[in-house]
Amino acid sequence: MARQTVAEQYVDLLARAGVRRVYGVVGDSLNPVVDAVRRHDSLEWVQVRHEEVAAFAAGAEAQLTGRLAACAGSCGPGNLHLINGLFDAHRSMAPVLALAAQIPSGEIGTGYFQETHPDRLFEECSHYSELISSPRQMPRVVQTAIQHAVGRRGVSVVALPGDVAAQAAPAGGAELATPLDRPTVRPADEELARLTELVDAAEKVTVFCGRGVEGAHAEVMAFAEKIKAPVGHALRGKEHIQYDNPYDVGMSGLLGYGAAYEAMHECDLLLLLGTDFPYTDFLPRDVRTVQVDVQPERLGRRTQLDFAVWGDVRETLRCLTPAVREKSSRRFLDRMLHRHVHALEGAVGAYTHDAGRHTPIHPEYVASVLDEEAADDAVFTVDTGMCCVWAARYLTPNGRRRILGSFVHGSMANALPQAIGAQFLDRSRQVVSLSGDGGFSMLMGDFLTLVHHGLPVKVVVFNNSSLGMVDLEMMVDGLPPYGTEYPHTDFAAIATAAGARGIRVEKATQVREALREAFAHDGPALVDVVTDPNALAIPPKITTEQVTGFALSASRTVLTGGVGRMIDLARANLRNVPRP
Repeated sequence: MARQTVAEQYVDLLARAGVRRVYGVVGDSLNPVVDAVRRHDSLEWVQVRHEEVAAFAAGAEAQLTGRLAACAGSCGPGNLHLINGLFDAHRSMAPVLALAAQIPSGEIGTGYFQETHPDRLFEECSHYSELISSPRQMPRVVQTAIQHAVGRRGVSVVALPGDVAAQAAPAGGAELATPLDRPTVRPADEELARLTELVDAAEKVTVFCGRGVEGAHAEVMAFAEKIKAPVGHALRGKEHIQYDNPYDVGMSGLLGYGAAYEAMHECDLLLLLGTDFPYTDFLPRDVRTVQVDVQPERLGRRTQLDFAVWGDVRETLRCLTPAVREKSSRRFLDRMLHRHVHALEGAVGAYTHDAGRHTPIHPEYVASVLDEEAADDAVFTVDTGMCCVWAARYLTPNGRRRILGSFVHGSMANALPQAIGAQFLDRSRQVVSLSGDGGFSMLMGDFLTLVHHGLPVKVVVFNNSSLGMVDLEMMVDGLPPYGTEYPHTDFAAIATAAGARGIRVEKATQVREALREAFAHDGPALVDVVTDPNALAIPPKITTEQVTGFALSASRTVLTGGVGRMIDLARANLRNVPRP
């Protein structure tokens, strides 16, 4: 029996690590690996139109499952296209293994056709990046790469010359000894004792949650109940903590709403749970602050801490909650809940008054109807820019829905590629891409990937013929928007020509029926909604200088709120406040 090739060994190691598909674009240096995938019973090659899409799709799959996902690019320009999607996956802590095929091994260093050095190029967006120059390296290098990606939650890159991939692999060297389940991290007893003292000594405690509270919803609620604490969140914490939360005071940050900002600044003790919240201007400087995170390098890098706790949120709270004294006063919590409702009520009117008849269509109205019509377990992928605003303020989490975006890397054009990865993972689950016309058109070629593979992704394009978030950035700086407009484009016609269902919406009265039609369609569909380019949003807290900037750019209408069904949730929480 012929021995395995290095390519076959690589593919077999992927399968043993739980990988089920490899996203990429074929090319000569990659051909031995692609052919090995073709002949493997457990792996699927997913052909996309652009390698950046391959990396985004793999990253989305990894974020949804927590398991290793894979992508690949051929030598030179092929694997270079991976880099933006890999940056996003790495910064999103998504375990992804990328194969960067390389030129013939004997030509490396000679300026050969398409020569690059991927083992160097990908260092900044990976935990591990290494070149395999000999078949004997294969098993250990790939195992090490998988361990880095899974254990440290991020990207690993393996560079493999095509001629090495085609060589025979050494016998008996392909065993995989990689633990794929993550352990929990519990703080030391001394740290827990000190944290207990700080909580007990504080009269007013606020909890602020990030993505690290995933899987810890019950623990956060039990802790907040015992110490009577308002609970705010960052954008990445929204889907994990906002639902079934009677202590919710909204979100802080550039897209924030509600009373989270006030709750963080008016407390005696601020607990940052599982968040690497980057916007330091929204964090208090004169409040005692404790941070809990499983990634020790994140502790204290955004704000000065009074105490740092190394541990995952769920295990930390399981130990902490029984130890702290129960607080009897709800005065601070109830005041923040009232302020939260007041803030939301003040924001609703601008977006809901006659929104169902407004032309051009309010994008906020589209997001609100989408929230109502989408499935209870839908996966939403959200483009960077104004789509992030509408998702943050209008998509209602419930513990089953998922919301993905380029929330840390902030790349345009992420939504459609991430929807591809999410839909390949489960073809029966509803996947909805909230795409801006700028982001969608940037990687529009991979709409053909939906048609090619029959993926029933529903793409909702917020078509305002402009880069809305860039307009806002210019206005904040007192500059007139420039270079941000696009010619009017009928994306529904493009979708129809590509073989998908295309629906054009120009009146608000058509929005709900168009979404229902798209959701009922059994294949890919695109809803092209012509939205108001004047509908912009500003943060809940802005500086005097920024206000001046808006005044200097008064040619646009700037709206300041919009919160969808969150107002109903907040009012319900207020109704549950105990009466004296």
